[in-house]
Amino acid sequence: MRQYRPGWLLWLLLIAFSVQMRMAGAPVDEFKKQSAVGVKAAESLTQVTGVAISPLLGMGAVGAYKYYRASAEERKSLPWFAQPWFFATALLLVAVCMAKDAAGPVVPTSLKKPLDLVELFENKASALLATGVIIPIALEIFEQTKPHLSDSLDLAGLHFAAAGLAWMGDLIVVPVALLTFAVVWLVSHTINVLILISPFTTVDAALKSFRAAILGTVAGAGIVDSRLGAAWSLILVLICVLLAPWAFRTVTFGTLFAWDLVTFRRKRFVPDAGGIWMFSARPLGSAPTRAYGRLIRDDQGRLSFVWRPWLVFPARTEVVPPGRYVVGKGLVHSEILRVEEGKAPDVFNLPPRCNSHEEGIARIYGFSEIRPVGLRAAWTWLKGLFSPGSPVTATGG
Repeated sequence: MRQYRPGWLLWLLLIAFSVQMRMAGAPVDEFKKQSAVGVKAAESLTQVTGVAISPLLGMGAVGAYKYYRASAEERKSLPWFAQPWFFATALLLVAVCMAKDAAGPVVPTSLKKPLDLVELFENKASALLATGVIIPIALEIFEQTKPHLSDSLDLAGLHFAAAGLAWMGDLIVVPVALLTFAVVWLVSHTINVLILISPFTTVDAALKSFRAAILGTVAGAGIVDSRLGAAWSLILVLICVLLAPWAFRTVTFGTLFAWDLVTFRRKRFVPDAGGIWMFSARPLGSAPTRAYGRLIRDDQGRLSFVWRPWLVFPARTEVVPPGRYVVGKGLVHSEILRVEEGKAPDVFNLPPRCNSHEEGIARIYGFSEIRPVGLRAAWTWLKGLFSPGSPVTATGG
């Protein structure tokens, strides 16, 4: 007996399926229109991922792309982000940021860091503005096939009159698109935070180049083939989901530090005897690095760290291991150190609002010493070369 190859069997199944579609009154043209949903979904996933990686550049590029693809009549009805006044301004700002990054090695750190601080808040504002771009992109998935889907896939037979798949699709796709955007942007935004806290311009350039390379692969894969772009975007989304907890803590850390510096919060801050908010500098029990919480003295006199996962979940309390703790006074922010065997690793990072309040913090927790750390320690050491009698440490009350 003749053996049929799998390829022939596949062709027979496709022919039978096509015949069944025609007998059921579903033309091939309509089936093609409905299958276009998958292609549009692939393009939308690529666009959402690209906008999330770099909101300002993504909005400008997507807007320019839609504008130049549209006819003269269609351009009048394009959304706001696809109008020349917006995408031209967005791309101009991106060019200015690129020029700043290109000149990074020759720009003094004292001038570059304030610009990095401005870019940090610009990225946040662009992300909020980009949500107005993500929703139209998500709604476009069903736009081309909505009339056909609503007619042929109506659920009236299930007593859901006038409820079509397109309407339910929009209800699902928009939240998924916004969630995808939020996760990818959160991880991408950590690059802005790392650039802000990094003292090396070479590291800043490497981080910016890495983000630009990832954005380039997303755009390039989407140009080559929409399915390839969607597959690569999906891989990036899954990676971002895994990195989201770490990214959230890092973004919270950088945002709070930047806000304290910009608003000169230390001038209005008063140390609270009931506990001071700070970040863990290393894992502490179930609290990971950069967990945000309050350091308190419990009823038994022990140091305890009270924190909430994702800032909103039920509070958890971690008892700080006993030992000798001191306050480290830094130039930008201070720390709480644990002195052990001649070493003093940082256990908690105090936000910039605590600067110049180290003595009060030492009194609250009963720490007996305040010592310089970081750049302040280097400056103290340098002064000690010329005045050997100058103190290196100061004692708190």
